Amino acid sequence: MTQAQAVAAVAFSSLGWAFDLFDLFILLYVAPILAKVFFPSDNPMLSLAGVYAAFTATLLMRPLGGYLFGTYADRNGRKRAMVVAATGVGLSTGLMGVLPTVQTLGVLATLLFLALRLVQGVFMGGMVASTHTLGTESIAPHRRGLASGIISGGGSGVGKLLASLAFLLVGALFPGPEFEVWGWRVMFFTGLLSSLLGLFVVTRLQESPMWVALQQEKASRKLAASNPVPSSLKAFVPAVLLGIVLTTAGGGLSYLTSGYLPTFMKLVNHVKPTDLGLILSGSALAVIVSSVAAGALTDWIGRKRAMVIYGLVSLVAIPLLYQGMSSATDLHSIGLHAVLLSGVGTFCYAPLLIVLNERFPTALRASGTSLSWNVGFALGGSMPVLVSLFTKVAADLSLSLAVSTALLAALYLAATLLTPARDNRMS
Repeated sequence: MTQAQAVAAVAFSSLGWAFDLFDLFILLYVAPILAKVFFPSDNPMLSLAGVYAAFTATLLMRPLGGYLFGTYADRNGRKRAMVVAATGVGLSTGLMGVLPTVQTLGVLATLLFLALRLVQGVFMGGMVASTHTLGTESIAPHRRGLASGIISGGGSGVGKLLASLAFLLVGALFPGPEFEVWGWRVMFFTGLLSSLLGLFVVTRLQESPMWVALQQEKASRKLAASNPVPSSLKAFVPAVLLGIVLTTAGGGLSYLTSGYLPTFMKLVNHVKPTDLGLILSGSALAVIVSSVAAGALTDWIGRKRAMVIYGLVSLVAIPLLYQGMSSATDLHSIGLHAVLLSGVGTFCYAPLLIVLNERFPTALRASGTSLSWNVGFALGGSMPVLVSLFTKVAADLSLSLAVSTALLAALYLAATLLTPARDNRMS
């Protein structure tokens, strides 16, 4: 591939993951409103837990989508998988904006909302199968860590930034009570942007050169009988299991920082919607910068050494920052804590993509990576639900988050030490 084509592959992979996270974070930004319209109860924390359960339902379907689309991407190409997945994510998200509420349709409204979350989860699992392989397979080996940071962490940050900007814009168009009537619906309509990405991918994106080379090698029958192409993940079960643990810990830290911040600032710091949107935009920029730097550092000092550093920093810094944020009173201090939490929270997350990619051969990379990633993120994504359920009052949120993030950081460190170093070995 030319340098321009390689850059385009990383850029489109990053955008694909950005729109995936954009659609996912829309729910987090309007969680308190959705708690009222789809999960009403006398206990606000219980209603909020219902919203996060819907969020988790999406994540639980991702392993199925990862398996289906991963197998498809390994057989038919990363590009085709991305087109179908991106279109499906956008359409399922947009449909959530037309649903009637519980006040209109009763419990059926809740069931319809959950059904769409499940469908969305399948397509989101498919996005991983394509975006998380195409970019790293297209770039030079010594820049694969950087590509990992750009695609997973940078793409995540761009998705969160777009969601924050959408939240600001829609909040301005539908101020106050109007947002609770129409604003949250328009937020879901913006998810249709993901479907537009599928159209650009069809016309602009080149297929992964490693996948193309493998197909050519198969066609010309140059593969020796003693070195057959792997056709099953059975031989890679240890790699999948270890990858699941890593993504559970790294993804959980991301969801309990960037993902939980909108709720934390509303319930604990009582930040107004406009100020919240500005702070979240700054936090998303911190995620982009932090993840790209964290990914690039693994190219320089090695994956394992960098990941040990990230785990140690997260173990200490995230609990302290949440404790400090709970007592912050002025907006500048709250914003600074949010930006730092977002930046540190993405350290462990940024290099996961390339670490998983390097554990599987090209013939199984999409399915192996997507299965490990999606199962891990289904487990990691359940952390906000658990925190909400085990926290009796909003005042206890900082302690719950401090304890849970410390445990996840410790798990990440243990899994990192058990992971064999395979820097730049992809075949």
